[in-house]
Amino acid sequence: MSDTRITHLPEVTYATPQLTSKREKLVRASEHLWRVQDAAGRILGHLRIVADPLGLRYRAERLHLATGAFRIVGEFWRPDDAVQALRNG
Repeated sequence: MSDTRITHLPEVTYATPQLTSKREKLVRASEHLWRVQDAAGRILGHLRIVADPLGLRYRAERLHLATGAFRIVGEFWRPDDAVQALRNG
């Protein structure tokens, strides 16, 4: 037996979510974060995976340049819904 204890859980790198729409593409920005780009390459916002007790949630966010912080647009069960919120917001 070992006396070593795990003090934190290891980070899980999630696979890129699959979108049904081909209007946007996801570009990985970090382990849980993707940039959402339209066909012209403009960044619409960001998609973040958030662990929830009921499953994975997909958070639509926009970067607020003045503060350097992300602002939440909404949280969704499907990545397509989060991207649609960024597209229409």
